[in-house]
Amino acid sequence: MNKIVLFLMLLCGVQAFSQNGSVSGIVIDKKNQQPIFGATVRLENSQFGCIANEKGEFLITKITPGTYNIKTEMIGYVSVTLFNVVITNGNANTFTIDLTETTNEQGVINIQSFNYGKELESPLSVQSLSAEEIKSNPGGNFDISKVIQALPGVGGLSGAGERNDLIIRGGAPSENVYYLDGIEVPQINHFSTQGSSGGPQGIINVSFIETATLNSSSFNAKYDNALSSVLQFKQRNGNATRVQGNWRLSSTELAGTLEGPIGKKTTFLASARRSYLQYFFQLIDLPIRPNYWDFQYKVNTKINEKNTITAIGLGAIDEFYFAVPKNSDPTKEYIIRSNPNINQWNYTMGFTWKKTLENGFSNLSLSRNMFNNRLDRFEDAQEGNEEKRTFKSESQEIENKLRYEINQFYGNWKFVYGASFQYVKYNNAFFARIAPSYQDPNTGATIPAVSIAFNTSIDFIKGGAFVSMNRLLWNDRLSLTAGLRSDMNSFTTNGTDPLQAMSPRASASFAINSKWNLNVATGRYAKLPSYTILGYKEDGISTNKNSPYILCDHLALGTEYLPSNSVRVTAEGFYKSYNNYPVSIRNGISLANEGSAYGAIGNEDVENKGTGRAYGFELFFQKKFTTSYYLTASYTFFKSEFTGDDGVYAPSAWDNRHLLSLIFGKKFKRGYELGVKYRFAGGAPYTPYDLVASQLSYLTLGTGVLDYNQINSQRLPFFNQLDIRIDKKINFKKSTLDVFLDIQNVTNAKSYSPDIYTFERNAANTGYSTTDGQPIQTNGSNAVPIFLENINGSLIPAFGIIFEF
Repeated sequence: MNKIVLFLMLLCGVQAFSQNGSVSGIVIDKKNQQPIFGATVRLENSQFGCIANEKGEFLITKITPGTYNIKTEMIGYVSVTLFNVVITNGNANTFTIDLTETTNEQGVINIQSFNYGKELESPLSVQSLSAEEIKSNPGGNFDISKVIQALPGVGGLSGAGERNDLIIRGGAPSENVYYLDGIEVPQINHFSTQGSSGGPQGIINVSFIETATLNSSSFNAKYDNALSSVLQFKQRNGNATRVQGNWRLSSTELAGTLEGPIGKKTTFLASARRSYLQYFFQLIDLPIRPNYWDFQYKVNTKINEKNTITAIGLGAIDEFYFAVPKNSDPTKEYIIRSNPNINQWNYTMGFTWKKTLENGFSNLSLSRNMFNNRLDRFEDAQEGNEEKRTFKSESQEIENKLRYEINQFYGNWKFVYGASFQYVKYNNAFFARIAPSYQDPNTGATIPAVSIAFNTSIDFIKGGAFVSMNRLLWNDRLSLTAGLRSDMNSFTTNGTDPLQAMSPRASASFAINSKWNLNVATGRYAKLPSYTILGYKEDGISTNKNSPYILCDHLALGTEYLPSNSVRVTAEGFYKSYNNYPVSIRNGISLANEGSAYGAIGNEDVENKGTGRAYGFELFFQKKFTTSYYLTASYTFFKSEFTGDDGVYAPSAWDNRHLLSLIFGKKFKRGYELGVKYRFAGGAPYTPYDLVASQLSYLTLGTGVLDYNQINSQRLPFFNQLDIRIDKKINFKKSTLDVFLDIQNVTNAKSYSPDIYTFERNAANTGYSTTDGQPIQTNGSNAVPIFLENINGSLIPAFGIIFEF
């Protein structure tokens, strides 16, 4: 009892035992990555501060725990403010602060003081989040992919909150690329959809992240395969002065992070996480049972003043299966037991070597990533009974990558150029039952089952080269950028033609005055079709080998208003035009109009004759943390349409039209914090069933038949979700306890998906009900067709603690 009373007293606001908070890091010149001696680093509205030493290093100790904004200044450089930095007695904060040289206070690059990730090459369609904004995001559950969905132009499949399929400006989830400290990471979610990128839970540990930056247009030429976005994660370095770490325990997972020095020149970060979501979902009676592990590390070694080597790693082990909830019936039970089991694992490992040059710096990166995906589906969940098997896919994607880039500055000119090389492999053992065996009612003969099966193994080389140049004019008020990229591969029919994937781009930014900017960007971007498409075979022949690169032309125009150092307002319009988009030969429908779900997409014969368009506008308001609160609000309107075999534009599977997001955070005395997030998405389109064809073919296909003459002509109800998070931090002498309650979907709003067509099962669940009491006919004429509602959405509370030591 005394222990309980003591715990309640702590939650009611016991003051910190001492002032042992600290912040450290290094200040460097953004152009040449050299340390800046003499830079002033201070915590605003406090007496804490210091001056960086000759190595650019700074250390501020004995800080009173709380939330601060850290401002870094140096004569001849644009000042930078890090907002919403939480200082505790547990873990010391470590930052790498980039300062940009300038000769005036009104130039276009002065906007970088807002610290939202803008680069000269990408003057618009850029948003950035700090580590604290990710950690404290209501409903985010420390998942970066979920937090990103609150940014303008970003939605999810059907608007649903249970998955991390990022739909950015009307593009598919597969059109996004992800970089971790400059190394591409193909999978950032558990239970990924192969041929896409989404999944229900993120992999990346937020304790590693310093910033996350999203570019939704105006991509730097050094990035390949991006049609809709580039999401860059910048990891911090481990603490160079002492070993520290944290444990995070919640109702869904247990995670541990450890960091510290290894000698005088090396630091490390390492973490592991174990989920027990399967038990939580069983408790609240949901049918899904996800189970995963993930691991992450970073080792940074500064060899000397000019050379730094960094090693990173990220990996996951996933198991996903379905179970029948208590509130069910024989028909629902049969459908649930017919869903596939998913077993996956993936990893990315890489090294980067950064070398400072006389007028810039170079980066050399070497990495390897692998994705192993196994899907098994048996009728009525009869695992191991091969006669009841309806689907199997066991595949591996392997990429070995080398990339070299040089960044150089000459006066008001900036040049970036380099090349990339990849050796890739893809294997797949595939089986799908198209029709089960049955007995002919007229002859009594047994008609054998019809199935598709193939084994594929391909390997080839991909290469690319890029160059971009930027020029500052009119006393740094005008920034002009032009870039060019070309990609080739040794697999597709015309893959060695450097003109097929030639990608020119250009952008401009003009500072009307110290508070207003006008930005414009245009460009062509290219992406190789997914490996599931390239590796598909019929009768041992790669039928999609003639697939060209998918092309997407962007045009974006926007303005931004910066009334103060902590407030940013933007308005942007965009237009995207697609060519060479894959269309299914099986049904003549664009893959964009079919959508994606768990498992894999693209294992079929396609022809790349589809076109598409996505266009709309975005409004965004952001107030960084000052005094005691922060606020962001965004609204996006867009249309996303693609053509199939008939050449007629139809809404894509993610054409939600309207996206709204609001986030408010308030910090109170004694370590309390409140966060509120609201998201709204318009109803996603869907295709109705052809009722006659569905009844005739259900026993053959095991599913209803969609009426593609009415492709995506119907719409689901809108999606909305309210999330609330409450935190209480308690500081001890050398440690900190953070107690939090994160409630997703406070109003218990529902998320809708298209109904499921099926035949009613009998009460004993031994077969199908019939209208005449006789055995079911193979054409389904005496079956009882029904629709099962496909409605998700539950209030999900997550209570947890974070212990920093």
